[in-house]
Amino acid sequence: MDGLLLFAHGARDAAWAKPFELVAARLRAARPDTPLALAYLEFMSPGVEAAAETLVAAGCTRVHVLPLFLGTGGHVRRDIPPLLDHLRARHGHAVEWRLHPALGEHDAVLQAMCDACLGTLE
Repeated sequence: MDGLLLFAHGARDAAWAKPFELVAARLRAARPDTPLALAYLEFMSPGVEAAAETLVAAGCTRVHVLPLFLGTGGHVRRDIPPLLDHLRARHGHAVEWRLHPALGEHDAVLQAMCDACLGTLE
């Protein structure tokens, strides 16, 4: 079974997480049978390991890891791979951890951002 692990940076201000929580809620509504977890790199919980364990406990054998970042910066290049290596070592071949490009690099997201910018001019 496939699961989705959304991965965001985290912040000290709890209000910062609201858009990510809204995305997670909308995804759960759209795909109620797909296990989904939202994790944070720092300042907020759950962290990646706890969120991943939730998905494994739900029976996921393949987890799609989607960084909710605008681009592939240091966190995506340097912080996420060791976290996934740890999960691979912990779960062996029982679970495949598939890292996807940062959300901000998807064409649909870039177009949505462009449309929102143009909407401010109307």
